[in-house]
Amino acid sequence: LTHRRSQVPFAAVLSKINQILRGWANYFKHAVAKHTFNALRSFVWWRVVNMITYRRRMTWTALRRQFKGPQGWRQIALDGVELFNIAAVTVTRYRWRGLNIPAPWTA
Repeated sequence: LTHRRSQVPFAAVLSKINQILRGWANYFKHAVAKHTFNALRSFVWWRVVNMITYRRRMTWTALRRQFKGPQGWRQIALDGVELFNIAAVTVTRYRWRGLNIPAPWTA
């Protein structure tokens, strides 16, 4: 991600990542996926942070100064595009239960 897309603007990269994350979240939000969403958020966050430090030649101290506030880490937003937080997606299990699922033995 960092080396192959070094010429693409941050907004384009973040919007493409956001599209992929939103698609995964919409597909898997009806499964047991909360732990996976948290792990995926952490993985994507670290990859984006590594991309930022590589492309802007920032140290960890400079990056922390830019993206950490008094209440903790802020969302990564570059060129007006904010990184989608997939861990904030509500997981709804068993949405279609009860009479909506026909039982095969009643027919």
